[in-house]
Amino acid sequence: MRCPFCGTDDTQVKDSRPTEDNAAIRRRRFCVNCDARFTTFERVQLRDMLVVKSNGDKEPFEREKLLRSMKIALRKRPVDDERIEQIANSVVRQLESLGEAEINTAKVGEHVMAALRKLDHVAYVRYASVYKDFRSPGDFEEFVDTLKKEAD
Repeated sequence: MRCPFCGTDDTQVKDSRPTEDNAAIRRRRFCVNCDARFTTFERVQLRDMLVVKSNGDKEPFEREKLLRSMKIALRKRPVDDERIEQIANSVVRQLESLGEAEINTAKVGEHVMAALRKLDHVAYVRYASVYKDFRSPGDFEEFVDTLKKEAD
């Protein structure tokens, strides 16, 4: 593993342990060259997936991009980073279990929205505003009204 501080390839693992949800291995590493310490995560990847965008372009699925979009929706909400990681792992496992090599962005968005809906309604509305491309305050109002009706 390359040191993120000095770039040398000479690093050593000092400690390894599974994450709380057992979806990854957390490794504490030490750089022999600059004495820096850093953490890496090792995850199982069942298959390489491509995401098909609405314009037809295809790009490799990136878990970090999924995680980043969820963190934006959950910014300043009472949800800790460990829980967000667990939800992201769950969404990735669901997508991988579909068995498809190519997944369209709508399918990814549906899975993220379903997870956020259970987790935090404010984050759900935030994510939906981008995913469903809200253009006016009326779009928000209509979406929230639907959410309220379903809650009743």
